[in-house]
Amino acid sequence: MIRPYKILIKSKSQKYLVTIAIGSRVYQEWNIYALPLWKKYCKKNSIGLIVFDKNIIDKKNFYWKKPTWQKMLLADSLITFNEKVTDICYLDTDILINPNSPNIFDFHKRNKISVVSETYNLPFDLYRTKKKVSFFRNKYYSKKYPLDSSLFMSVKEKYRFHKFKPQKDYFCAGLIMFNLKAFSNTMKKWFFKYNKDQITLTGGGDEPIMNFEIFNTKKVNILNYKFQALWFYEMADKYSFLYNLKDKKNQLVKFCIEEALMNNYFLHFPGSWYEGKMWKIKNILKNKIKTNSKLNSYIKRKSKGKPAGRIIPL
Repeated sequence: MIRPYKILIKSKSQKYLVTIAIGSRVYQEWNIYALPLWKKYCKKNSIGLIVFDKNIIDKKNFYWKKPTWQKMLLADSLITFNEKVTDICYLDTDILINPNSPNIFDFHKRNKISVVSETYNLPFDLYRTKKKVSFFRNKYYSKKYPLDSSLFMSVKEKYRFHKFKPQKDYFCAGLIMFNLKAFSNTMKKWFFKYNKDQITLTGGGDEPIMNFEIFNTKKVNILNYKFQALWFYEMADKYSFLYNLKDKKNQLVKFCIEEALMNNYFLHFPGSWYEGKMWKIKNILKNKIKTNSKLNSYIKRKSKGKPAGRIIPL
């Protein structure tokens, strides 16, 4: 039996970041634009790193579903190959990490599944930010983009659309953290419960299903938004001037992404619109990691407010 994954960094902590990068284009983009930051973060926090670069289940299998669904089989695969892994944090490949961020596993509860809400406890007005997303996509990206769409569905409406019993919250499935032994069998059952023709708001993606099944367990740990800040929200809320740029990879875009990263831990670029492609810029944070580290240390240091006299720039 061939292992469908590579262990890029081993860890004695037995805690690993895990991603699915199937297909040469997906793997190469992740390798070029995201992996350097992931490696720095893992080494700083003694976390391991695994990438699944092959299908866990054969594509000819009746139950095969697109790669993102296979996050439900990650634990079962690692257990099958007797890997020394206890807990994993699954991440989508289009997530950039601030290497100076705290160890995400320090905020995890092993008897629960940890996720990041995209609905509650956000550092901005969600409704107003969604309005800005719709308005600016319509104005600058395409007149076909609807000003009223499923983007404005309530949590209850999202579940009811998929014929699920409404749950209390909704998360972006780009980050899911769990203990292998506790949830391996459960997630494997979820995978085989649904067929590949499942209709979802995400174009047949797994996110609505994962939301229902995970919240239905009643074993959920909600992490700080900073562990999965969503770029299209960040951009609409703080950097809306970027919508007017024709060059989606110019220096200003890079500066804004770096600023968002310095204010958060993990920055996710979901979706197929232009904002979702902006992470594909080389050397993000390359010259700012040390500055960010020094800033964090300075912020933690208590200031006494001692007068320094009148000081003016030279």
